[in-house]
Amino acid sequence: MNELGFIPVVFVPIIWIVAAYLLGSISFGILISRMFGLPDPRTVGSGNPGATNVLRSGKKMAALLTLLGDAFKGWFPVWLALQSGMLMWVVSWVGFAVFLGHLYPIYYRFKGGKGVATALGVLLALSGWLGLAVVVTWALVFAIWRYSSLAAIVAAALAPVFAYFLLPYKDYLILTLAITVLLIWRHRSNIQKLMAGTEAGFGKK
Repeated sequence: MNELGFIPVVFVPIIWIVAAYLLGSISFGILISRMFGLPDPRTVGSGNPGATNVLRSGKKMAALLTLLGDAFKGWFPVWLALQSGMLMWVVSWVGFAVFLGHLYPIYYRFKGGKGVATALGVLLALSGWLGLAVVVTWALVFAIWRYSSLAAIVAAALAPVFAYFLLPYKDYLILTLAITVLLIWRHRSNIQKLMAGTEAGFGKK
């Protein structure tokens, strides 16, 4: 028995991981677009239900709320697991599950976003300095080249490097690497467009 009373302790990590996946499956881009009377983000622009695509609707507030919502759902379960004294491997799986839920949401036939904001939320929960390093990298790359996808790819690629030096426990380095690999994989079409010079950038014709 445990703090949940009647649930065998062996099932506690499973409950945490499944709950994190279900939370990650919530698409704030879709929900907030509906609230603002905007088209389903999966049917316009890049087809990605993320903040960048919502921003292309012209509604900055809708994009901001999408960004905050997706980041919060990545941050909250990891933060809660840490505060609850979960073992490191459980925290890592909770972080991976919420990120995976965003990429492959059960509520939307496993067709989700690319996970940039949700990944940021997970990293922020692990370390504020790690999250800040990733944000600064994204901002610098975006300011120079004006491609959101390129900024995300570079920030993701450098995240494990930052994690190696900034995380107090190296156990979470594997989680960071897994998130990096999946995030870059989800941007494979953007990488092809960047190489071909056909990627859509902000302020670019």
